[in-house]
Amino acid sequence: MNQDKKKVPRRISQTILNSLKGGVVPRIGLPYITVGRKNEIEALLHDVDIISEGGASFRFIVGRYGSGKSFLIQTIRNYVMDKGFIVADADLSPERRLMGTRGQGLATYRELIGNLSTKTKPEGGALTLVLDRWISSVQTEAVRETGLEPGNPMLTKAVDQKIYGVTSAVSELVHGFEFARLLSIYYHAYVEGDDERKMKVIRWFRGEYALKREAKEELGVNMIITDDDWYDYLKIFAVFFRLAGYAGMMLMIDELVNLYKIPNAITRQYNYEKLLTMYNDTMQGKARYLGILMGATPQAMEDKRRGVYSYEALRSRLTEGKFSKPGVRDLLAPVIRLEPLTPEEMLVLCEKLAHMHGDLYGYERKVGTDELADFIKLEYGRIGADQNITPREVIRDFIELLDLLYQNPGMEMDELLQSEDFSYAKSEAVSDQADKNYAEFTI
Repeated sequence: MNQDKKKVPRRISQTILNSLKGGVVPRIGLPYITVGRKNEIEALLHDVDIISEGGASFRFIVGRYGSGKSFLIQTIRNYVMDKGFIVADADLSPERRLMGTRGQGLATYRELIGNLSTKTKPEGGALTLVLDRWISSVQTEAVRETGLEPGNPMLTKAVDQKIYGVTSAVSELVHGFEFARLLSIYYHAYVEGDDERKMKVIRWFRGEYALKREAKEELGVNMIITDDDWYDYLKIFAVFFRLAGYAGMMLMIDELVNLYKIPNAITRQYNYEKLLTMYNDTMQGKARYLGILMGATPQAMEDKRRGVYSYEALRSRLTEGKFSKPGVRDLLAPVIRLEPLTPEEMLVLCEKLAHMHGDLYGYERKVGTDELADFIKLEYGRIGADQNITPREVIRDFIELLDLLYQNPGMEMDELLQSEDFSYAKSEAVSDQADKNYAEFTI
């Protein structure tokens, strides 16, 4: 049975409709409302297969506000978690960058580690769970191989050897030796039931130690994660997670526009330099079992004064070739530009939402396909809509219509669509969006 024909659980329907009406992407239930983007999803899932075989990938998802960037990223997030990946996601902001004079790069690392998610813990905070499960699985394997009972000193020694096998693979990487030592410390604290020491190791992995002296006193490690080297530790984590039984690690970083908005040109360039390092690592095979997805607006990428393309080394690597054009995009290139959803695709999405709304509130759907088509024609027929309208705007309008029709049973959809208030609001919204786009290009 197709997903869109299934009755959606009420809890998921409520989350989806509330999120979409609020202009944000729901974290659950995306398969019920996914339309279009088939080619983009297939291209990204090809990357997923390569990552699980020990490769790495880096993609930029580029689209205007409300065009579906975050939706696509969340769709891939849910898919790869189902495939056994560990996912870490973060939105950039003035406080979270790739580099910064006030620890903004480290703040991004902390956000990513705090949001570590797995299929069994999709809401984030999975680091402790992953470490404990790894140790438990190593112990189980050692018991099976040796026949020794838990608590036997010889079993602890056998587990130690297995731990060493994992940590030695990690220790070959930059900063891997310290990382391996901390894994060993965590294991012994786990065996001894020393929860305080375990939490100190977790604090270190989260990048919460500010001074080397403090880390040395508490853990005997003369290193801390800093603004300069946080990305190196994510590369180590990717290899470790694979050794711990996961398929790989996927980083998802949205709102790259916040780098474009950095007022200081030198600070911006440092951030783009870090971006170049991450890009080169994945493309040259210096990272393993690691995928990176970044969401950006067209101006954040293409503005040659402030955008990613203002950094020549990135521009020369990322600009499209001579043959790509709207409707014929190379989806194997590092930059995936989102084409607008077609009116037909939006019609399919609105049908799904109408069914979901009716099931959630327990009424027989009364908005027919013809009325849906009228709504879509009206949305797409406004002046400037071909350039400025986004799925987010259409969806918010449609859910508002459904809510009003539910709360006013005597009202027909045509009454709302033909109202002057609706027409005026839509023309104003299109005009405001055009002004906003112009302003962002001319900052």
